[in-house]
Amino acid sequence: MRRRLLYILSFLFLVICGCSKKGSAIKQTLYSGEIRIAVDESLKPIMEEELQVYHAVTPEATIVPVYCSEVEAINLFLKDSVRLVIANRRLTDQEISSFHTRKFFPESIRFAIGGIALITNRHNPDSLISKLQFRDILAGKIVNWSDLYPSSDLGRIQVVFDNPNSGTIRYAVDSICQGQTMATTLTAQKTNEEVIDYVSKTVEAMGIIGVNWVGNVGDSTRLSFNESVRVMRISDSSNPTVQNSFRPYQAYLALKKYPLTHDVFILINDPQGALPTGLMTFLTGDKGQRIILKSGLVPATQPVRLVNVKEDF
Repeated sequence: MRRRLLYILSFLFLVICGCSKKGSAIKQTLYSGEIRIAVDESLKPIMEEELQVYHAVTPEATIVPVYCSEVEAINLFLKDSVRLVIANRRLTDQEISSFHTRKFFPESIRFAIGGIALITNRHNPDSLISKLQFRDILAGKIVNWSDLYPSSDLGRIQVVFDNPNSGTIRYAVDSICQGQTMATTLTAQKTNEEVIDYVSKTVEAMGIIGVNWVGNVGDSTRLSFNESVRVMRISDSSNPTVQNSFRPYQAYLALKKYPLTHDVFILINDPQGALPTGLMTFLTGDKGQRIILKSGLVPATQPVRLVNVKEDF
């Protein structure tokens, strides 16, 4: 009887301890707990830097990022699998209505200015293009390098994106093609890293990636680009010249002189005002915005000082 009583007491003790641990694991505040967030893969470099600092200054919080395509990230958000998303667009009216029917009121908060970059192989000497020419390439109206540059001895332009469901492709469809059907010859890898690798090995390739992937990680000033590829200059003019074309330097992103500039958003649905709100506050606050400034993008919620950029033409 005594042994049986000991067994029962031991069992109750384990149950109580288990419940206690379970309760502590799910306890969440502005500065503690554990959550998953979804991040458009094109924004991975900047979020890796943000989370490294965030975890250092908020040791009781654990953020588990899911790097995926924009479509996948938004789907996780709509299914309430994550409460915070980093993406290259706002929520649509239809998506907001979907939340409102469930009595949720999400927000789209602009927190950085980024864009997409066009990259070519280092052995391709031609790196000047107009936004209109880029549109014609996407639509299949320009197919060969010689159509852009008559003196080029390269063959077909091999256009490669990062992912079929990425925000980069959505931006190209919505903002560049503007209703025109994209060519069926365009191809996609899985990540921005794979695009850079492919372009660095393929002379006829033109890669389309997020601008925060083209920075030279060895340059703390962020005034140079990845040396394994060539970053193209782009012009809003139908007659592109060196003088009216721009690369995605921070100053040109901030002034919207670079033609392929777009905003970056935090999408948040946090009715309890817990850890997702704490992370959002960090990202839009002074520390988070300083990291954006150092990354090559442009802060959206803090003032910035612009300096003249002198390019080597």
